[in-house]
Amino acid sequence: MTNTKWRHEDKYILNAGQVLILKSRLAGLMRPDINSNADGSYRVRSVYFDSADNTCYREIENGTDPREKFRIRIYNADTSRITLELKRKQRGRVNKVSCPISEDMCRRLIKGEILKLGPDEPELLKKFVRLMRSQLYRPVVIVEYTRVPLVYGISNTRVTFDLDLAASRYVEHFLDDTIPRRLVMPAGQHVMEIKWDEFLPDHIKQSLQTECLNINTFSKYLQCRRISL
Repeated sequence: MTNTKWRHEDKYILNAGQVLILKSRLAGLMRPDINSNADGSYRVRSVYFDSADNTCYREIENGTDPREKFRIRIYNADTSRITLELKRKQRGRVNKVSCPISEDMCRRLIKGEILKLGPDEPELLKKFVRLMRSQLYRPVVIVEYTRVPLVYGISNTRVTFDLDLAASRYVEHFLDDTIPRRLVMPAGQHVMEIKWDEFLPDHIKQSLQTECLNINTFSKYLQCRRISL
């Protein structure tokens, strides 16, 4: 489960016009992610888990540092690739570890089943099952959006435009092709995330600064959970 790489992550709220301008500007500096569809995007769907007393929700709302949260994620509603992820945040940096799980395992976890694991199972999965047992972790909300990812090799730089953020409380439909959902943000508002390792390349930083953007503490999980409560 060990992953010692901690990355910088900045978030911004953009309107539709700013998205178009920045996508056009960055297109000459960065390339689409190799996992993107023909239109340069893919659909991200995650089901988030929280404890019986909503520890993750309260920690994000209170700005607790450090903190962590678990989710299961799929892309383009494709059940052939399902990952359990742990995202940690500490002193403004983020760290993510993940492991693949089977469709059967995913369905059982969403039902709240405490899995019996063998010694060879990933440590991340063992930790998650311990939390389900000790803190009654259970699925609480689905978060879905369309992501347009751009990447740049130096410092592992990544800029993503996350469009049409939506929430669903119907966690039992997580693996369906489509889910009942509700848009979370005001019409025309979207999220941009910038991630990098040691430094943000100057030419990318300058391209972004010309829009006079302000860093935001926006949390997709928090906003979607508020809608679903």
